[in-house]
Amino acid sequence: MTFASPLGPRIPGPGTTGASPLSPQPLSPQTASQHTLTPGQVAAMFNVNPKTVARWASSGLLGAIRTPGGHRRFREADVVELLNRRTPAHGA
Repeated sequence: MTFASPLGPRIPGPGTTGASPLSPQPLSPQTASQHTLTPGQVAAMFNVNPKTVARWASSGLLGAIRTPGGHRRFREADVVELLNRRTPAHGA
């Protein structure tokens, strides 16, 4: 199953640097061009509450970064990877 980005066309946004998913990464120029999602957007993809997404980030299940304002953002690639792991394959 393929999901289109809930934000429409790709726009620059903060991302992660590949460090530990337990510690949110600060925004840097190298990661600013990666597409990210808000907790609410991730929650809609999984049909869960945004607080559940925050718990996943706190437990290390889903890597997160923090914006300069302290809000969590999630790399779209990480979210899709988790979605594919949690969704059973059709016909398998």
